[in-house]
Amino acid sequence: MSEVAAADKQWFGHPRGLATCFLTEMWERFSYYGMRALLTLYMVGSVVKPGLGFDVKKAAQIYALYTACVYFSGIPGGWIADRFIGHKRAVFVGGCIIALGHFSMAVPRITFFYLGLGLIIIGTGMLKPNVSTIVGSLYAPDDKRRDAGFSTFYMGINLGATLAPFVTTPLAQGFKIGRFSWSGNWHYGFAAAGVGMVIGLIQYAYGQKYLVVRSEGKGATTPTLAEPAVAKEPFSAADWGRIAAAVVLSCFALLFWAGFEQAGSSLTLFADRATRLSIFGVTYPSGLFQFVEPGFVIIFSPIFALLWLRLGGHEPSSPVKFTLGLIFLSLSFALVVPAAHMFEKSGGRVSPWWLVGLYFLQMIGELCLSPVGLSMITKLSPGRIVGVMMGVWFAATGLGNYVAGWVAGQLENRPFSEVFRDASFIVAGAAVVLILLIPPIKRMMGGVK
Repeated sequence: MSEVAAADKQWFGHPRGLATCFLTEMWERFSYYGMRALLTLYMVGSVVKPGLGFDVKKAAQIYALYTACVYFSGIPGGWIADRFIGHKRAVFVGGCIIALGHFSMAVPRITFFYLGLGLIIIGTGMLKPNVSTIVGSLYAPDDKRRDAGFSTFYMGINLGATLAPFVTTPLAQGFKIGRFSWSGNWHYGFAAAGVGMVIGLIQYAYGQKYLVVRSEGKGATTPTLAEPAVAKEPFSAADWGRIAAAVVLSCFALLFWAGFEQAGSSLTLFADRATRLSIFGVTYPSGLFQFVEPGFVIIFSPIFALLWLRLGGHEPSSPVKFTLGLIFLSLSFALVVPAAHMFEKSGGRVSPWWLVGLYFLQMIGELCLSPVGLSMITKLSPGRIVGVMMGVWFAATGLGNYVAGWVAGQLENRPFSEVFRDASFIVAGAAVVLILLIPPIKRMMGGVK
């Protein structure tokens, strides 16, 4: 198939290459979230299965360092792609390294546990920023489908995150349905995550021919994804203003992720220790709660994508969407504070609907901020550094993950209610600050929404 013919292929009104990126990211996120649902519980042990025996503070520190490094590695990963091997090759190489990392964790030795974490860090740094960059390159600069395309791509992320706990957590933690029970094996769960990444690599290899870069003209292409960028003329003042706007908004995204990523640490522990884990005679693993929020995203992503298209010229700017993301995140923690008080006062497990409500509010915040942020980076960044700027975005996510782990470590000495209350207040304060900064940020963006 010629490059022009591949460029003309469509997938639900979008370039056919979006399907390749959608499925690649879906399986990568299947592997990442499938393992993440187990990581903290494996280190501290769950109510139904012992783990490595780490205390909460040590496990939270390891979780924080690992998740931060996963996203920090996006900077060198984007730079390597921009300068040396191109974005398409970087995605494939990264996927291979990720798969090796998960299979390493399937070996029941502490050395292989740490080796696996290291390999996943390196591989994700190569894959994640570059597949997002490829999505942006599938659209011409003035293509109004771009934000909707990123929202669709984001649905693929959450489809993988939704499916993963249904596979990895029962394998790892066990389950009971009537008289049938499975005791579980942590390493089976880690291996399943690796199998998911291998499936993603197979479909990516098949679909690479559809990853055609668009320029202003229909079917026109540039070599950006296949070849490393070369130095060009210096950035203009407008370029620097847009870069600055992207960096400022990335800082607020950092605070958002510091709260949102409690899902893998403090909220996982709240599910394991304070929430009812049986219904209609079925005892389910606590890690299964990890499917709730991405499940909501799958349902509501098309609605948000349609909403942004229908609003047209009235669509909120990126800074406004970021503000909404912070507001809903703050409300989510405020919602669960009473449930934490009830558990601490009576010692009895609380209804799972508290966590379902929290994850519903976080879903709204996520859809206002995260896919919009990915699209924003591709729109604001000069073309020759878009890989590095995508790395900066993921580095902010990494710092947020590190802060999230530090916050979860507070549970060693503080109750759930205090940790969740403080998270709500801090995020609300950040939202107020961002509201005040919206006018200067919009000026820096130079007309880009």
